[in-house]
Amino acid sequence: MGAMNSPVDDLLAGPPPTRLPDDHPQVRDGLDAGEDPARLAADHPSSSLAWAVLAEAALDAAGDEPTAARSVTAYAYARTGYHRGLDALRRAGWRGQGPIPVDHEPNQGFLRALAALSAAAAQIGEADEAERCAQFLRDSGTSPEEVRALVG
Repeated sequence: MGAMNSPVDDLLAGPPPTRLPDDHPQVRDGLDAGEDPARLAADHPSSSLAWAVLAEAALDAAGDEPTAARSVTAYAYARTGYHRGLDALRRAGWRGQGPIPVDHEPNQGFLRALAALSAAAAQIGEADEAERCAQFLRDSGTSPEEVRALVG
């Protein structure tokens, strides 16, 4: 007789990983071709990746001496990408918890926006939000460091 999963085993397994559909390959292609991320965000406003790239650029521009304007700009871009990603996750069946695999390329825009939101929140003095976002990444099965490694 073969091994069968009991209902208890299924409950302990947790929610299945959420893999977003590849709704915006043209954004990745455009970024790879050197297109303006702001134009891509305007043309594809539901793409978390476009907003994440804008946030990352604003964070990079802030450098070691962030100005309030650059930090707030990064925060606004990152928050937009984060919320667009939450919408996409919910449409994909995510119920507020469980893995969001970083190795699934369509998930990376959301995860990058979340990491940028954590960094930008820290820059504007929102330490609690910065930590919540970093914890969200860990709860999703990745880390801020793993996501930052995607930026390049």
